[in-house]
Amino acid sequence: MAKNIKLERAQIHVHASYNNTIITLTDVEGNPITWKSPGTVGYKGSRKGTPYAARIAAEALVRKMKEYGVQSAVLMMKGAGSGRQAVIQTMKGSGIRVSEVRNVTPVSHSKSSIKGRR
Repeated sequence: MAKNIKLERAQIHVHASYNNTIITLTDVEGNPITWKSPGTVGYKGSRKGTPYAARIAAEALVRKMKEYGVQSAVLMMKGAGSGRQAVIQTMKGSGIRVSEVRNVTPVSHSKSSIKGRR
């Protein structure tokens, strides 16, 4: 991860599962710059899945974003974990302009097959 990166616009990919929340900062092409999760800011075990832990990780990422000079960002949310709303609120209240919040959670379009029916 290069330290001399300067970005004005970026994308923030949030993967919110029930056990953890991973927040990745990428450039507009999708190349990763840095990432944070509750585990990198000191939470272990079941506490990583809480909204408070996601908020602390998002605040740590905001500090990194300000070092890189990011002024506006697009949020891409994936998953159904409890850290989704905490990350959105933290990003909107951080002084970085959130231009779009996009839900990219994969949804199956086919029926699930029922196994074992005779």
